[in-house]
Amino acid sequence: MKRYYITTPIYYVNSDPHVGTALTTILADAAKRFQLSQGREVMFLTGTDDNAQKNVEVAEALGLTAEAYTAQMADKFRKVWGDLDVSFDRFIRTTEESHHRTVQKVFNQLRDQGDIYQGVYEGWYCVSDETFFPPAKVGEDRLCPNPECRRPLEHRQEESYFFRLSAYGDRLTEYIRSHPEFVQPDARRNEVLRFIEEGLIDTAVSRKDGSWGVPIPGEPGKVVYVWFDALINYLSATGWADGGDAWQEIWPPDLQLMAKDILPRFHGTIWPAMLMALDLPLPRQLFCHGWFLMEGEKISKSKGNAVHPEKAIGDLMALSGCERRFAVDALRYYLLRETPIDSDGNFTIAGLHHRYNSDLANDLGNLTHRTLSMTHRYLEGKAPQAAVAPVIAEKMKEAAEQTREAYEKCDFPRGLSAAWELIRAVNLYYDAEAPWNLAKNGDLAGAGAVLYSGLEACRALSILARPVCPNAAVEIARQLDVPHDAPWEDASKVGWIPAGHSVQSPMPIFPRIDPNRKTEAPQEPAKEAKMSNEITLDDFKRVQLRIATIKAAEPVPNADKLLKLTLTLGDEERQIVSGIAEEYAPDQLVGRQIAVVTNLKPATIRGVVSDGMLLAADVDGKAILLSPDSNVPDGSPVR
Repeated sequence: MKRYYITTPIYYVNSDPHVGTALTTILADAAKRFQLSQGREVMFLTGTDDNAQKNVEVAEALGLTAEAYTAQMADKFRKVWGDLDVSFDRFIRTTEESHHRTVQKVFNQLRDQGDIYQGVYEGWYCVSDETFFPPAKVGEDRLCPNPECRRPLEHRQEESYFFRLSAYGDRLTEYIRSHPEFVQPDARRNEVLRFIEEGLIDTAVSRKDGSWGVPIPGEPGKVVYVWFDALINYLSATGWADGGDAWQEIWPPDLQLMAKDILPRFHGTIWPAMLMALDLPLPRQLFCHGWFLMEGEKISKSKGNAVHPEKAIGDLMALSGCERRFAVDALRYYLLRETPIDSDGNFTIAGLHHRYNSDLANDLGNLTHRTLSMTHRYLEGKAPQAAVAPVIAEKMKEAAEQTREAYEKCDFPRGLSAAWELIRAVNLYYDAEAPWNLAKNGDLAGAGAVLYSGLEACRALSILARPVCPNAAVEIARQLDVPHDAPWEDASKVGWIPAGHSVQSPMPIFPRIDPNRKTEAPQEPAKEAKMSNEITLDDFKRVQLRIATIKAAEPVPNADKLLKLTLTLGDEERQIVSGIAEEYAPDQLVGRQIAVVTNLKPATIRGVVSDGMLLAADVDGKAILLSPDSNVPDGSPVR
């Protein structure tokens, strides 16, 4: 069986990866995870372009050899992709011997059949872009026509090999018009067609006096032009040059992902023309996305606006207190939810934080937490004997189908929007049916029927969100105690969770961002505070501390900072008022165990009797609850 073959471009290594380069790679990873959920075997290729001349220049500036520098940078790219939970199957470098062998085989074959010929190149060359520009494209300023570069061009005249690209213009046009799925989205396909209609010219595919790159067989001192060499990496990874039939289990690529700047001139024309010349099947789809902009400019190191993924992840952790794996999911979610497809998009830290709070903390995380909390509160943590409500069953089916269709087309913004409609539907269902009121009035069966629909919806969401938020999906499945690798079709099935099935205690996945949290650690450790007002051990023993479980939580009217908590202490229930509303939403607290002072004299706070006090750490004026590291019997003493 042929494997579903996904590729990203291979990346220049003259600078560190940033959120702009991460977008394409995370998009590819999400596409892979989705295809795996469809039962397909997948090959996901990414890598680095080591052979660019600019790598030599950067290495020299750092006092390194090109070999040492590119190896160092390739390791850095591997690490960043690993840190973002990118599950590539093959990481290729263009310095690999197998790649050199493949490039030389392609070059020889095309030269032998006349598609590569020798001539003289005279014109303008951009060292930074590694691109030759015809005179018609160059202005009087003699600057690179690429608006993202605009560096001075070099005038060159040298013997060169040329690829006969002009011979393939009509064939390319016919193929692209008759295969509309080949270049997507439609606006990008039209860009490629316009580029071809302007007239294709034969392109130089060699460099003279090159000591860095793929040597041209029989031509000492000449190397293959970097873009011609780089495109061949997709073929190199299959083992095509080694003979045999194994490469056909991978080729052709099913999905090749890239940003808009490398589509018309390279992936949309030179690349398919090369494959036509080699008589090889063309990729099934070239999918091109726009750029993320910051303040109207493309994200790049040269512009000084690059955001390193680790910085964005670290800030999310510091501001929300979430685990690192979930902060990674949040960045992945934001990039794919905001993926610019037909046009460019804007990357902002404020936008990232808004999506985190709105979509992940308030929607996905809160729905999971409140559903499990109420299941523990009203149903002893067990799924009831019930059926999914028709309105939720229909929404599960609709969300699974619409999300699948969108993901298949790499339209992750639309797919995620469809999945989140299920969240909204369940929240509306809860509001209409009010399972908390049903339980309060003694109708536990009615409350259970409502919550069963929520449990099933959360299970479906763990599947729909998995390609984008793999860690949160696994955690939701863990808390539901269901398989974390369920096939896609299970997302639309109802009645999967059996009656009596136990679910785990809820744990917050995406705590809300607190904008007042400090995002940087202090430069020096705080000095130990001087202690005063010492008490004796007997004094301390007079304070009775016990463990309690929060059974219910609700705001105190007309008090923004206060919550009324109902606690179970084993043999009794009691009520306390606590000023933690700014740090914790009521649904985050239900089912949580805390330490409580139980022999404090009762007090009336805002008209509500408070019979005790919980313990919390004070961190910059914010309360952080103290809880046992594992569940213990309610009422257990704290020593």
